[in-house]
Amino acid sequence: MPPRLPIRAATVTRSNRVPDGYKASGVDVAEADAGLRNIIARVTATWPKTGLGAVQLPIGYFANVVDIGGMGLALCTDGVGSKAIVAQMMGKYDTVGIDCVAMNVNDLLCVGARPVSMVDYIAIDRADAAVLDGIAIGLAEGARQAGVSISGGEISQLPDMVTGFDLVGTAVGTVALDRVLVGQDILPGDSVIGIASNGIHSNGFTLARRAFFQRAGVSAEHVFAEIGHPLGEELLRPTYIYVPEILEILRQVASVKALIHITGDGFLNLPRVAAEIGFIIDDLPPPPPIFNLIEEHAGVEGAEMYEVYNMGIGFCVILSEKDADAALAILKRHGRDARVIGYAVADRTKSVYLPQQRLIGTGKRFRPD
Repeated sequence: MPPRLPIRAATVTRSNRVPDGYKASGVDVAEADAGLRNIIARVTATWPKTGLGAVQLPIGYFANVVDIGGMGLALCTDGVGSKAIVAQMMGKYDTVGIDCVAMNVNDLLCVGARPVSMVDYIAIDRADAAVLDGIAIGLAEGARQAGVSISGGEISQLPDMVTGFDLVGTAVGTVALDRVLVGQDILPGDSVIGIASNGIHSNGFTLARRAFFQRAGVSAEHVFAEIGHPLGEELLRPTYIYVPEILEILRQVASVKALIHITGDGFLNLPRVAAEIGFIIDDLPPPPPIFNLIEEHAGVEGAEMYEVYNMGIGFCVILSEKDADAALAILKRHGRDARVIGYAVADRTKSVYLPQQRLIGTGKRFRPD
């Protein structure tokens, strides 16, 4: 069996500064991290040391991999969070299923896995056939885009616990044990390709809802001139699914070192890789207007926006500089807007440098440069 890959577990110390606006909106990341530390200690005690079911990675990466008799089974779980509330506000339920699929299959890609199948869990205050059908429409469309099956699921009616609904998925994929990617081979000078997002995707909705519906006092039907259509429509834009193009890159470009899903924590996801590497991200496109509107109406600093949101880049590919053009050509054929946004540098602090924004990021915090 190949040796387990040397990545560090997720940082769970309480010393990391929590984004102020996010905490004020009701999301206490520091307290969640404290709880996570205890969960990790308890669940890792269940891990087999070797053989069938042996876990290949520490907890903390985008997905994990277990040994199923010489082959790797990749697993992850994620949900749509409070994007579900916006779906309720708009009475539109046929896209959040796409988000649920996307959040999972994009994470599976990050360990080099081919997504295969998903199951979903819907917690709802009361069964509503039309709502459930809308969710299922999105799940089926997301599965079609990702090339996976929805092989089962669960619906729980919880009127005493839930207002509205919550939607979560668990996905599995396959990857050869000697092909698991965690960024262990990244070298200084390797290129970082950024692939455009489709808006805010499925992270930071608590802060966004507070900014627009509480602080600004607008409705989901409000039309900001900067976006030109109802706010609710903008917020419900489904998370892009990057599976077809990334699988083609993995097949055709040998030097792929890491794949990074830019979700919560924004570009601070880059240092999750195993190598002692930092990143200079010096050619970002302007953020889409929705991010400027959130910053304005939430009353937060630009640094916090880069700690919470993807800011227009939904996925990154890290690879040898010589192969960047080949990867970009594949992305163009798939209709993706992508560019080289930066490069890796030797850096034991594993920092992220955003010179255009004059920010330096370490851990979970960006600070002025």
